[in-house]
Amino acid sequence: MVRNMVHMRSPYHSTQSFHSAAFVELRQSLPSQVQHISPFVDQLMRFIRRFRPTDGSEIDIEVAIREALANAVVHGNSEDPSKQVYVECRCYTDGEVSISVRDEGAGFDASIVPDPTSPEGRLSEHGRGIYLMKTLMDEVSFEESGTAVHMGKKSNLGPDAQRRAA
Repeated sequence: MVRNMVHMRSPYHSTQSFHSAAFVELRQSLPSQVQHISPFVDQLMRFIRRFRPTDGSEIDIEVAIREALANAVVHGNSEDPSKQVYVECRCYTDGEVSISVRDEGAGFDASIVPDPTSPEGRLSEHGRGIYLMKTLMDEVSFEESGTAVHMGKKSNLGPDAQRRAA
């Protein structure tokens, strides 16, 4: 079961961001089962497309979200259906999108994850999710001992195009 909550706020009510633009926020949670990821991402992308101007970066955002959720479900919560994955998504009026994914696992040290582009990493069956998130998004950070990932993507549109798209 997916739980969601939508908020519209000015930047002055923000608890985690110092962003100067107003935003629309969606908070959701899903059980830690792989089969819930795709329908969840489909719903989240509809929300993002509704409140963010189309700029060609939507597939980058979608892939990064899928990777973050897969990591949270599989590695963070070990596919334990009694555990939840929590997602917060903000679409700002300037076109930026901010996504946070948090699991209930033990966490990990992101600094020791091997580089999948190194010769020894190229044949590995795992380890590309973090690399993809960092490549596709403008900002990626791991917090709360690795149980939370925060990602941000700025709009590819200039300010004039953003105003026309709104």
